[in-house]
Amino acid sequence: MLNNFIGYLTVEKRYSPHTILAYEQDLAQFFEYASIKSLDDFGGFSSSFIRGWIVQLFEGNMKAKSINRKLASLRTFYKWLRKEGLVTTNPMSKIQGPKNEKRLPAFAKESELHPEKLGLLFTDSIEGLRDRLMFEILYQTGIRLNELIELYVTNITSDSIKVIGKRNKERIIPISTDLSNLMQTYLTQKNNLYGDSPYVFSLKFGKKMYPMLVYRRINQYLSIATNLDKKSPHVLRHTFATHMLNRGTGLETLKDLLGHANLSATQVYTHNSFAQLTSIYSQAHPRGDKN
Repeated sequence: MLNNFIGYLTVEKRYSPHTILAYEQDLAQFFEYASIKSLDDFGGFSSSFIRGWIVQLFEGNMKAKSINRKLASLRTFYKWLRKEGLVTTNPMSKIQGPKNEKRLPAFAKESELHPEKLGLLFTDSIEGLRDRLMFEILYQTGIRLNELIELYVTNITSDSIKVIGKRNKERIIPISTDLSNLMQTYLTQKNNLYGDSPYVFSLKFGKKMYPMLVYRRINQYLSIATNLDKKSPHVLRHTFATHMLNRGTGLETLKDLLGHANLSATQVYTHNSFAQLTSIYSQAHPRGDKN
């Protein structure tokens, strides 16, 4: 039933494998709730029926953000059904998702990620060198976990990396000389030990790096270096964005560096930066509240 839709997401929408898997899981959950057996069943659902599904999700203690993602999957599916002429009405047109609770992105302090402090965390082995490079790339460029795994050797120059983001959108991110040197050192040692691979980060015999390994490694180092409750690769993306804004980067520039489609996604980091500005003001201004 879903094969044609998945093909549409893959070829026309160019969604990532991770996003496509999420769509499949979301739709499977709705299919189970609605006891769907064939495409013909979709023509008989009303907006009230779908609201009933939302209520059930809430009663299962699902958060608003997760519910909205499932509704987005169903909304895309119904648009495809209309496009293919498989239904005549779209009940999702009258559905509004619950409001997401606004939580500020977690980020590490600059002092917690000082180069001398971080340097003590990594071993001199090829794995330690790899982990340090993964950590530094995530922090110094703000790229996503999947973008890190999909980083090709051919997309690296001495002063920049080319990143393939969501929906296959490309962006160029500048890198420091130190990061470039670290990358070349790692690639030389990796090729000598493991052989050539098209990917910057690969396992023995050129096998592609997998997300859970990156997550575990970054979680391990953030647990040592910071007091954060949340310790994931995405925290380093938040940290990159917050530190860039704190040092005067404009929102439009940061938007391009992060690969955001809309400026609204970037503006969430201004809250963290305002807290930094408040602290600086209280210390610097004669009428500020000195701590």
